[in-house]
Amino acid sequence: MNTINTADAVVRNISTAVEEVRKQNPLVGSWTNFVTINLVANAQLAVGGRAAMCFLPDEAEPLAFVSKSIYVNVGTLQPIACQSLPAAAKAAAEANKPWVLDPVAAGLGDTRTSVLKDLKQYKPTIIRGNASEIITLANLWGLETEIKGKVEGVDSTDTVREAASSALKLAEYTGGAVAVSGEIDLILNSEKAYYLTGGSEMLECITGAGCSLGGVMAVFAAVTDALTAALTASVFYKAASDKAVSGGKIGTFSFQTAFVDYLSLLTPSDIAEYSEKHLTLQECD
Repeated sequence: MNTINTADAVVRNISTAVEEVRKQNPLVGSWTNFVTINLVANAQLAVGGRAAMCFLPDEAEPLAFVSKSIYVNVGTLQPIACQSLPAAAKAAAEANKPWVLDPVAAGLGDTRTSVLKDLKQYKPTIIRGNASEIITLANLWGLETEIKGKVEGVDSTDTVREAASSALKLAEYTGGAVAVSGEIDLILNSEKAYYLTGGSEMLECITGAGCSLGGVMAVFAAVTDALTAALTASVFYKAASDKAVSGGKIGTFSFQTAFVDYLSLLTPSDIAEYSEKHLTLQECD
């Protein structure tokens, strides 16, 4: 693997994506879960986006028309979500707008499985999940037959490296990017894979860290390509979480507040510097 430096185009692309979001303030339409909706919206706002949180199927088409990107999260499924989530994905695909899928708790129950299978046809621009969710989604979509994800609700019982082959198969199918979140993140497309270190363990102590990361990926997907968007959001999250604990011991709710603060305060140069220190590149086989 190769260490990233300032001469690498990926660092320039990440820095530019941060600048463009703060210039353009792109509107993102989000269908997300009730537990994390507040943090998702505030994180999107903090990095420079605008948030529209939606629920109804008939909002999908008009919102896809006016939004720059769409975020679809399958957590806390309600009966109406069986219509609204596929409608949102379909509207984004037909409007040629980027959209991000977060397959929360993939494999848990027949309803969730049915919704996720329905979303396959719309080929998300970015898929973000933990290792078990990524492996299970690849299983559900018939792309992965060699390994099975171990489902335990929203928690991952598989490692990021164990999910690498499934992530690559998903990226090859969609033509987009896949981000596997964990202690070390894996972000890839069909040609390049990046491992991202760093980040505070405190992210595991607040609900919605992963969901809001998916929402922030949708913000960056509005201004750049899929791989750069997934990388930029992932770097942003680890950098902000590290800064949030830089003053010493901190409680969970104070951490969440400081974390969101730093999402709004970190500069393009801060993000570029963090990328240089914590990103490594590996060519896909």
